[in-house]
Amino acid sequence: MSKITNNFNIKEERNLSMLMDFYELTMSNGYFVNGLADTIVYFDMFYRKNPDGAGFSIVAGLEQLIEFINNLKFTEGDISYLRSKGILSEEFLQYLLTFKFSGDIYAVPEGTPVFPNEALITIKAKVIDAQLIETMLLLTINHQSLIATKANRIVRAAQGRTVLELGARRAHGADGAIIGARASYIGGVTGTATTMAEIRFGVPATGTMAHSWVQLFKDEYKAFETYAKTYPDTCTLLVDTYDVINSGIPNAIKVSKNVLEPIGKRLNAIRLDSGDLAYLSKKVRDILDDAGLTDCKIVASNSLDEYIITELLNQDAKIDIFGVGERMVTAKSEPVFGGVYKLVAVEEDGQIVPRIKLSENEEKIINPGYKTVWRLYDKISHKAIADVITLANEIIDETKPYTIFDPVLTWKKKKIINFYVKKLQIPVFIKGQCVYELPSIEEIKMYCKDQIDGMWAEVKRFSNPHKYYVDISQELWSVKQDLIKRYRNSEDNE
Repeated sequence: MSKITNNFNIKEERNLSMLMDFYELTMSNGYFVNGLADTIVYFDMFYRKNPDGAGFSIVAGLEQLIEFINNLKFTEGDISYLRSKGILSEEFLQYLLTFKFSGDIYAVPEGTPVFPNEALITIKAKVIDAQLIETMLLLTINHQSLIATKANRIVRAAQGRTVLELGARRAHGADGAIIGARASYIGGVTGTATTMAEIRFGVPATGTMAHSWVQLFKDEYKAFETYAKTYPDTCTLLVDTYDVINSGIPNAIKVSKNVLEPIGKRLNAIRLDSGDLAYLSKKVRDILDDAGLTDCKIVASNSLDEYIITELLNQDAKIDIFGVGERMVTAKSEPVFGGVYKLVAVEEDGQIVPRIKLSENEEKIINPGYKTVWRLYDKISHKAIADVITLANEIIDETKPYTIFDPVLTWKKKKIINFYVKKLQIPVFIKGQCVYELPSIEEIKMYCKDQIDGMWAEVKRFSNPHKYYVDISQELWSVKQDLIKRYRNSEDNE
């Protein structure tokens, strides 16, 4: 698998360094010409709401961010274009010619269940460094986290049955298809129909036939017979081109008996792509079983998502494999992951000075300062109890009881005992050098599954999930309240 991914490298085909909002450049130029280029700042990337009303999300996209930063450089052609805009200083353009990211990045590993308001990524860097990576950081983390989250919901709905990602033809462009397949695999799908996703990322690609194969031949039986002779070891037949019960299934059984079984092979599966999937799958299962094809699997596709799959299984549908397309790869039900990138602190005279952004909505006021995120686990069940956001220099002592409290409704408190803690963020870049060894796609997928297993079932509900605790430390809460009072008082005095 690693050999496959090493043979194809998008970095050799495209320079994505200029993939940024233009205001990243105008702001950076402003910092440069006003003597602020060496100012050290701290940014957090976080989100405020889980898509689809979910209890949690799955973070993904870190690998593509690392690739972007490792290859971030400005060519002479880039500089010529920027010069033609006529608004950036020549000194700044020359600075960009030798630019290399030199900051620190801490991130939550891909595949981790995450919750609103906790930093998925924290940046400590010179202000220009932090500004120039903003767009790509948000683009890749927002997109892949959205798709991984949706895929995981669909996979969990299937209750252990195989789920395949089939959405390339409805995806939002080529990158949406390829990267979407990667994110879907992290979320738990077994494979993809997108061939390039295997070439680039090692996501297993698979596929059988379309209706056009059946239509090309003079009759359905001949289409099935030819396919079975061509692919006797993996024969899956699409049986709904004409009539599932009266034509498709009888012809599939006939091919199994006349072509496959005489050479010691078995019909692998049949696929349903239309109609009442619950009714048809039960009817087809009975017919196949009566014909001695008890091992023949039933594959179903046709605009599926977690809700439809749940209903199908509630109706005792006899489906072994679900093929899911547009509603997964586009996250159709809620196609935006609202991650934001906010300045939270600035270094002044060697001191980290917290910054805050206020809002009329109390829950939208950001958590200021240089922070980290901890996850508290029950020592007996090993299930996650709560996440706590603290200032970076704080330590949660797992040998003592720890009191968490709601950061808005502060009277809501809970004392945690018999627990252990884990820091969610890990170092990725230190002083511009990548210190993180990228895991394989298989390792990320398995890690994701293990982490999901560590969440309580109540948090994993599709409807009205239990609200998981994401609290802040007393010290961070005090810093936040002091800043709120300071800035609101200054507004009142103006």
